[in-house]
Amino acid sequence: MSLFITDECINCDVCEPECPNGAITQGEEIYVIDPALCTECVGHFDTPQCVEVCPVDCIPKDPDNEETHDQLYKKYQILMAV
Repeated sequence: MSLFITDECINCDVCEPECPNGAITQGEEIYVIDPALCTECVGHFDTPQCVEVCPVDCIPKDPDNEETHDQLYKKYQILMAV
């Protein structure tokens, strides 16, 4: 699964620079995660870095974008090949 940011986001700006894939950007009201770029940090780190630094715990797994660890790793490989 990719992750997503809930409306509990306080726009603290700490998650965006932590994303190694550039999947997090400022949306109209809160930060958003592009599921096409989110690998939950698979291939980079053992845990999602945005979740680690989020002070309000507003970055859960996205039930609309379910992916296995293998799928996330394949996405990582494709993103790093570009």
